[in-house]
Amino acid sequence: MELKIKALSSKLGKEIPFPAYATAGSAGMDLRACIDAPVTIPAGARLPIPTGLAIALPDPGWVALVYARSGLAIKHGLAPANCVGVIDSDYRGEILVGLLNSSKEDYTVEPGERIAQLVVTPVAQPRLTVVEDLDDTQRGTGGFGSTGSV
Repeated sequence: MELKIKALSSKLGKEIPFPAYATAGSAGMDLRACIDAPVTIPAGARLPIPTGLAIALPDPGWVALVYARSGLAIKHGLAPANCVGVIDSDYRGEILVGLLNSSKEDYTVEPGERIAQLVVTPVAQPRLTVVEDLDDTQRGTGGFGSTGSV
């Protein structure tokens, strides 16, 4: 599968690396902050951080998902404000990462800093069928905690 990317900033590919997989086994490629100067996200606040790029997924059978970088989230409390960003196959605008600082300290994002990861995955668009009843299962309608706490 081919993912077309477009640099929306002259810095991308020069001062700021294009998205890339950190290792051969990485599921996500790093997205970087494409900013001219450091940006501080106050404790408890959220700000959109530009990546300087747009993508073109090949068809509606694909989606790009923006996830937190685990180190940034665990060590500094920074993660996408919407938990997972969804980039639909027909979106051609700039990828912005809305970062939420859930820590008690301000955090400064540096130009070129890795701020999130992008995972491209297949999508199933099921045909919906309205029914009166659903088939029975062992769990049934048991919700939160219904399968045990451990």
